[in-house]
Amino acid sequence: MADHIHGTHPAIVRRLKRAEGHLKSVIAMIESGRLCLDIAQQLHAVEKAITQAKRTLIQDHLDYCLEETVGALPRDQRQSIDEFKSITKYL
Repeated sequence: MADHIHGTHPAIVRRLKRAEGHLKSVIAMIESGRLCLDIAQQLHAVEKAITQAKRTLIQDHLDYCLEETVGALPRDQRQSIDEFKSITKYL
């Protein structure tokens, strides 16, 4: 579905590919008997990259798809949509 490709998607893909590389590194570290602290640090990097990719995707969806669906709203009705978009940054 090419109509669902947004400007942020290439950056999300790059971030996920980086996370994939980190994850492969973690697997190799475990298999080679590396220290748990080193492994935990790499797992943290994977987790952080995936979390950031998720946040970016959700924000992108809200900025483009939700806006398109909701359309123009009067200022008094707009506040709850804007607050919802703001609070999702804490996911």
